[in-house]
Amino acid sequence: MRAVDLAVIAVYLVAITWFGARFRTGQKTLRDYFLGGRTAPWWAIALSIVSAETSTLTIVGTPALAFTGNLGFLQVVLGYLVARIAISILFLPQYFRGEMYTAYELMRRRFGPRIGKLTASIFLVTRALAEGVRVFAISLVISIILGTGEVASIVVIVVLTLFYTFEGGMTAVIWTDVVQMTLYILGAVLSFFVILGQIGGGWPHVASLAGAAGKFHLFDFHFAFNMDFFSHAYTFWAGLAGGCFLTMASHGTDQLMVQRLLSARGERQSRAALLGSWFVIATQFTLFLLIGVLLWVYYQDRHLPAPAKTDRIYPEFIWSNLPAGLAGLIMAAILAAAMANLSAALNSLASTTVVDIWRGSARDEAKRLGIARWATVGWGVVLLGIAIGAGRISRSVLEAGLTIGSIPAGALLGVFLLGVLTRRPREGAAMAGVAAGLATIAYVIWWTRIAFTWYVLIGTVVTFTVGVAFSWFERPGPEPPEEVLVREPVGSLPHLPPESARRPRPGIEEQG
Repeated sequence: MRAVDLAVIAVYLVAITWFGARFRTGQKTLRDYFLGGRTAPWWAIALSIVSAETSTLTIVGTPALAFTGNLGFLQVVLGYLVARIAISILFLPQYFRGEMYTAYELMRRRFGPRIGKLTASIFLVTRALAEGVRVFAISLVISIILGTGEVASIVVIVVLTLFYTFEGGMTAVIWTDVVQMTLYILGAVLSFFVILGQIGGGWPHVASLAGAAGKFHLFDFHFAFNMDFFSHAYTFWAGLAGGCFLTMASHGTDQLMVQRLLSARGERQSRAALLGSWFVIATQFTLFLLIGVLLWVYYQDRHLPAPAKTDRIYPEFIWSNLPAGLAGLIMAAILAAAMANLSAALNSLASTTVVDIWRGSARDEAKRLGIARWATVGWGVVLLGIAIGAGRISRSVLEAGLTIGSIPAGALLGVFLLGVLTRRPREGAAMAGVAAGLATIAYVIWWTRIAFTWYVLIGTVVTFTVGVAFSWFERPGPEPPEEVLVREPVGSLPHLPPESARRPRPGIEEQG
């Protein structure tokens, strides 16, 4: 039985690596490598967006949340929709003025090179840490499949993903995302019905037992302006505010997501991809939470003790209870989510490193493309090292990943809003706002009991407010070069001059 399952997993890993590597032939410029030549249809980008915000953390962590709690996490998903609408209005029009490769070029053009590099550096550090936790989550699955937590097992997944990302760039990332997402959603649907089939009495029994235990409880409208209220992560208000601001930051300022939006054929297609992805992500989270409810009923009926680490409960059940071949297929689906997210992170980290940090003046397109590929390799090594060191995490891996991602997100969102919604603040005010936002979140984490769902909102408000206040004490300075700033009506973000905007850049411009 295990041989059949292992064969299914092995075939999948080889097939997806071969499929992704086939896109190498279309990679001739940085535009091809980092934006896929802007040829992908909106629906593929929508699925890729969902794949990028889904990882092994989601698949193993979401059922665990419902197993130990209820459906309250969906309150956060409501905020995801509000955020997508706000991004469509505020950020997308700015990203499609001129040709951009990364989100942080927007900050460089609005404020100057220092804030561009600062925001890019914040992304690189925190994305690497958060992605390292996600890569570590692979070991939870592999340890069940192979009966071991050996580092070599994680290395295999990282190397295979790195290979096709190195070869195929963003085009490979998007189309392998489509395949991998289809696979893990199919795996989730199959596992839902398999688990339900092993519960005596079927869905009526699940509804009766889980309903009586409050497992289907969704909304918590409790409100009180005190510390106890802000310490709860899954109330309606925390979910709406936390989900909204976290998604505005992750999808509007995080290169992992913005790179996909920039890969669309135009602003309209980008907007369709962003809004369409919400319906997929909402369905996906609902499915995995209901799987957690089914597992809770299954354990209750059999009087089984819950695993010491509840993040293992879903993959452990799949591997131990599903028939030969099907267990391997669903385990391959879980690994698919891990590979999809990892490939996205590698490409976005490499693009930010090359475009925003290196900004080399080499005119040889082949040389730039080579540097981009080796930057991808370098980040693969970094993520592997972080993942190996992440084994000491004791809390839910899903919440750990969201918490790490929330730490800088408020400062990034705050400075992006400062650039989009105001004209007076310049680079010094933006730097002061970012510093204040990061310092405030550090204080909140270490000295308060405020839940992680509030981190982005707090960081955004502090960064924006301090940036605006500091601008009134900022001495007037020389106007940035014309390439960086052109005056626009109040409330509109300055962008490239019309003649530059109409002339596509073949590669990275020389700074200055």
